[in-house]
Amino acid sequence: MATLVKNPFAIIFEEYARLDKRVFFILVCLITFLLLYLKKNLIESRIAAFEILEERGEMGLFHVVNAFQYFSIPVIYLYKFTVIAFLVSTGCFAWGYKVVFSRVWQLVMLSECVFFFAELVKIGWFLTVSTDPDIWEVRAFYPLSLMGLFDYTQVQDSWHYPLKSLNIFEAGYWVVLILGVQHQTNKRVDISAYIVLSFYVFWFFIWLGFYIIVYK
Repeated sequence: MATLVKNPFAIIFEEYARLDKRVFFILVCLITFLLLYLKKNLIESRIAAFEILEERGEMGLFHVVNAFQYFSIPVIYLYKFTVIAFLVSTGCFAWGYKVVFSRVWQLVMLSECVFFFAELVKIGWFLTVSTDPDIWEVRAFYPLSLMGLFDYTQVQDSWHYPLKSLNIFEAGYWVVLILGVQHQTNKRVDISAYIVLSFYVFWFFIWLGFYIIVYK
């Protein structure tokens, strides 16, 4: 008989279960807001093209776009968490495991924290390594992604987002989801992996393929 593998994140999941999830959602939004603010003010504001536009007083449109990005954070997260939680919950149901949708939603929210490390690495990279980037280099860079294997100037625009999306942090996100599903269902980790891979990762790659096809 197969035995359950001890979940290395079990303590984290148990402590997280005791938190007020509304407060945690606000915290996730605030951290995202702060990281976006740091990226724009420590990196993008130092780009020569933006400095010239600022001197000419022609940054009005960019300020409007920036404001929209800040205020859309909660809406984007609500949509993203709901869609992914639906896919994972559907996978659990298809494999015969009953889970509460709200708990899967909360698991997805916790897993999102993996991407905070990616943003910190990106900010650190442009502050310490690539200290004089242009806007295209900033937009094309994502730490530890497949994009780093190519010269972004030689890559078709339609491939930038997919290559950036395939990175070590995305893989870490999958791992947290898998271990979270295992914790929720109390089943073997391989079953949890099948659920996440077949009902989230599969559609993740379908989305990337669709993006490449429709990009203009």
